Amino acid sequence: MSKCLSFKPQINKKSKILILGSMPGIKSLNEQQYYAHPQNRFWKIIGLLTGNKDLEKTDYKNKIEVILNNNFALWDIIKQCSRDGSLDSAIQNETPNNIPKLLEKFPNIKIICLNGNKAYSAFKKYFPELLANPNLRIYKMPSTSPANARFQMPELIKEWKDVLN
Repeated sequence: MSKCLSFKPQINKKSKILILGSMPGIKSLNEQQYYAHPQNRFWKIIGLLTGNKDLEKTDYKNKIEVILNNNFALWDIIKQCSRDGSLDSAIQNETPNNIPKLLEKFPNIKIICLNGNKAYSAFKKYFPELLANPNLRIYKMPSTSPANARFQMPELIKEWKDVLN
């Protein structure tokens, strides 16, 4: 069982939409980059929605610039856990990140997008008070992971576009 540690948030004072994953996969942890697996559709979706058609092919620094320049922020619900492999279903002994503290520090965040079922269930478990906060809009999004075969790219784009635009 490997110990996994999430990254620091990618956020700035202009961020209005916080996108939360569960815990980065092995490829992302190895490269120290959000959504580094080539089959993960996150960067392709963000690129299409921000007018950066080939975003998934650019370097990581550019990807983060696009996120921040479009008032998005990235982080994870889980701060650390034990897990073999990359599947959310293998996560054990999880500890959450301090999402309420982040929201206090960055009060412009008014929308939270939870990327996938595990992000949603962990958010619900650790932060029920945020779900009840009338000043926040919280959306359970279909996972961009390649393991989410139920959603094809056109459906993912539509679901994410409806919230992010």
